[in-house]
Amino acid sequence: MRSSIKWLSIGLLATTTLMAQTDMAQTKWHHRYAEVNGVKLHYVEQGKGELILFLHGFPEFWYEWKDLLPEFAKDHHAVAPDMRGYNLSGKPEAVEAYRVPVIVEDVHALAVKLKARKFVLVGHDWGGVIAWAFAAAHPEMLDKLVIVNAPHPAVFARELASNPAQQKASAYFNLFNSPQAEAFLSKDNFATLQGLMKTWASPADLREYVANWQRGLTGGLNYYRASRLHSPVDGAQGTPLSELPVMKPIETPTLVIWGEKDTALLTGNLNGLDEYVKNLTVRRVPDGTHWVIHEKTPEVIQDIRQFLAQ
Repeated sequence: MRSSIKWLSIGLLATTTLMAQTDMAQTKWHHRYAEVNGVKLHYVEQGKGELILFLHGFPEFWYEWKDLLPEFAKDHHAVAPDMRGYNLSGKPEAVEAYRVPVIVEDVHALAVKLKARKFVLVGHDWGGVIAWAFAAAHPEMLDKLVIVNAPHPAVFARELASNPAQQKASAYFNLFNSPQAEAFLSKDNFATLQGLMKTWASPADLREYVANWQRGLTGGLNYYRASRLHSPVDGAQGTPLSELPVMKPIETPTLVIWGEKDTALLTGNLNGLDEYVKNLTVRRVPDGTHWVIHEKTPEVIQDIRQFLAQ
């Protein structure tokens, strides 16, 4: 009897282990590369179904979405690229290679390469800015749009021109546009960048981010330089409104998730947003910051899930 119980226990343990290994195999993402729009993009993919594409911001990379990929891979083809200039993707030297319309076409070409006719686009920070522009340029390709703490260009132009609080919050634009930006941000093993993440990042997370930054910061900074974004603080010349892109109204059903404690992109960027987005849902997160994806991961997942189910 004891022998039977022993072998039954071993069998159950083996079955459980095999099931765990199978689950890991099914949920593990894969690293891929694609030549699109004249640049080699690295991306991570997981799951099958309708494409859901995640675009990261500065100073992150595909890893920003590591907790969302397995969740949405349950019923989607979940893909997170390194944007051009970042991590393992190509890094063109010319600043003009980082203009918003160019990067929008990276996203378009990648979606075509992935054989997506229509898909869900999710973007945070600069990834969100690109997502806004993509929705204006290629509405026929989008099923739904999800934006996390990324201002609509027209609304942000207004805030940067007329809101002293946003002007002050955007003073870092002037540093990021300077030739000293790389040296400043790299100092003491990227201490400034690590400090941005210290409230939510684990030691393992920080190791991944430092490895990413060691591959170069210039590509990510060139997004600011190519857009000529400056804040009119301390006598600096602000960005002329004539240089900001004019965009068509967004017709794609859109969810905006906004951590209200974001100290860089203030909640004024939500005011009047419905003038530019015809089908808009806004989810404010009162105790979330710019890093709400990391701080409130279950809530962000739930909000996106509810939106996709509508």
